[in-house]
Amino acid sequence: MTTTSRVLPGPKAAEWIERDAAVLSPSYTRSYPFVMARGEGAVVWDVDGNRFVDFTTGIAVTATGHAHPKVVRAIQEQAAKFIHMSGTDFYYGPQVEMAEKLASVAPFEGEARVFFGNSGAEAVEAALKLARYYTGRPQFIGFLHGFHGRTMGALSFTASKYVQRRGFFPVVPGVTHVPYPDPYHPILREDGVADQGEAVLRYIEEEIFKTIVPPDEVAAILIEPIQGEGGYVVPPDGFLPGLRELCDRHGILLVVDEVQSGMGRTGKWWAIEHWDVQPDIVTTAKGIASGMPLGGIIARAEIMEKWVPGAHASTFGGNPVSCAAGLATFELLRDGYIENAARMGAYAMDKLRAIMAQHPSIGDVRGKGLMLGVEFVKDRGTHERWPEMRDLVVDQAFEAGLLVLGCGLNTLRLIPPLNVSQDVLDEGLAVLESAIGRAEERLAG
Repeated sequence: MTTTSRVLPGPKAAEWIERDAAVLSPSYTRSYPFVMARGEGAVVWDVDGNRFVDFTTGIAVTATGHAHPKVVRAIQEQAAKFIHMSGTDFYYGPQVEMAEKLASVAPFEGEARVFFGNSGAEAVEAALKLARYYTGRPQFIGFLHGFHGRTMGALSFTASKYVQRRGFFPVVPGVTHVPYPDPYHPILREDGVADQGEAVLRYIEEEIFKTIVPPDEVAAILIEPIQGEGGYVVPPDGFLPGLRELCDRHGILLVVDEVQSGMGRTGKWWAIEHWDVQPDIVTTAKGIASGMPLGGIIARAEIMEKWVPGAHASTFGGNPVSCAAGLATFELLRDGYIENAARMGAYAMDKLRAIMAQHPSIGDVRGKGLMLGVEFVKDRGTHERWPEMRDLVVDQAFEAGLLVLGCGLNTLRLIPPLNVSQDVLDEGLAVLESAIGRAEERLAG
């Protein structure tokens, strides 16, 4: 189907949006009036027949594209057998098989154990509970601008936007936040820090551990290997190895939140593998089952084996239909989609750098694999952030047939499916460049 109208929203979409407003929570964050009807791969259509290239994948969830036939078939076949039997009380094959697959790609040496939930926030909650249970310690370290979920434990670590916390204090106590090593962090830039990673490690060791939290009371440090909602920030190369060494020195667990960056998104199974760092616990969700609700943690066996029956559970976690979708997704990723993500990510990065050279509003392009960020600034020299430009580009892209999302204050994220073709990637990037040009013209002067 081709585009039939560019009046957005169209009449059918407008009707659905009106009905939505009457019954759904106003806490949802809708960026623009897209009402989906169907999708195929990296392309979607709204209820009025308008076609869009999708560089959002449901916030990095539909890793194999929309309605992948292998995933759809796996869901249908499992649903015809049984849809639910709580894995916390009984046994069934799809859950065991999915755990075996995840354990086989755990980013650490030795045996692994898996716990299943339904979402990223649940995965984070499980990781925090496990860290406290195993270490017997009450405190944690998190990072400013990080996002880990909105349930109360995860929210205690989330520090990307105050609106996510406002009205919900007090959050769970015991979390101390430190800066994430962002090379464009305005305060770190003003201080003239040459190596932000080294500075943050020194800050934890020499300030936090000496003035606020004794290291022998810290259960874990929770970090996104590439910060997602905070702006798709890639840390300096020495930072994560240094953080691992710091944790080892003080008997602290290193927990990596791979909810957005994992399952092949960066061209490897896990983003942490780009730095050859082995964590103790990994959280995963989003792209794990191509759109079905599934999340969980992968932990070193000696850590998770400390749990006793009843210490933690989830009625729906590891649902058999979700696990069937996860198994199909795993096979697709293993058999070529991760390699495609690495290859297409490098191709897209080259294209984005060429676009950057033609558009002064772009202050930086960064990322790994198909987890790519485009940061907008008023001036490259000062790197003054330009959120209005980013927001206008999002709107202009939508009107021209491209779905994108923002992150951080002034960054645009590009997260197409891992099997995206070069033709569709080229189409989307052409729409994006045109949208940037129109936005620059509108905001000129």
